[in-house]
Amino acid sequence: MFIDLHTHGKLSKKSDFSLAYFKEMLTEARANNISGIALTEHFNTNNFGQIYEALDEAYSYNGHYYEAEGVRVFPGMEVDIRETGHILLISTREEILSIREQLEPYLSKDNFIPFAKLLDLVEERNVLKIGAHPYRSSTPLHHINVNLLKRLDALDLNAKDLYKQGITAYQAKIYPFAELLGLPIVAGSDSHQCLQYGSVINRMNESVHSVAELRMAIQQGAYQVEISDSLELRVKASVMMKKLLKQLQGEPSSRDEWDQVVTT
Repeated sequence: MFIDLHTHGKLSKKSDFSLAYFKEMLTEARANNISGIALTEHFNTNNFGQIYEALDEAYSYNGHYYEAEGVRVFPGMEVDIRETGHILLISTREEILSIREQLEPYLSKDNFIPFAKLLDLVEERNVLKIGAHPYRSSTPLHHINVNLLKRLDALDLNAKDLYKQGITAYQAKIYPFAELLGLPIVAGSDSHQCLQYGSVINRMNESVHSVAELRMAIQQGAYQVEISDSLELRVKASVMMKKLLKQLQGEPSSRDEWDQVVTT
């Protein structure tokens, strides 16, 4: 089973969720032999709840994941923390929506939740906690207290950072850091646009059907992280396409998008 643990269902935070767009994303995922994704949409995206309302109407949910276009879609979200950085949370639909409701006071940049408080909020729940792109220049995690970081379940080997910083150079940063923390590394494409699927992936030794099974497989090392030979092409094409689509919608490019375009 191939699973991507960092994906988005929307083009941007400002855009509305489009089921047609999401179906295109899933079709491309299947074309890349991906049979499972964690839908880690930004927690402060426009109309977060609308995503799950649309998924509930379109697809069956078995208490662990949606069966959508032949892909297992595990609910999740990407949360900004006060110290600067992003944390991926993956769980059941009920847990994700409950946590999202409790994060309502922390949606704005000047009032993001402190990392320790977020950990306290989710630690006793059935939630997989992944430190997203720990060496991204705009939202790093490497500067945060080590004892807090050790409470995570894994670190995210992110396709965008491999592309921007170079595969070898980025691995030379993240792998020693993960070893210091005693955390495993998992792959996440960080796809907002379908062309990025397959750039990095987790090959699971066995099929997983729940977050509990996924966590156990990660803890036991029962998977392999694979980096596509075409990562650079996939991410570059995706970044350019996302930038174009946002322009067509009248949205400005983000700082990260401009940085990625400039460095290519």
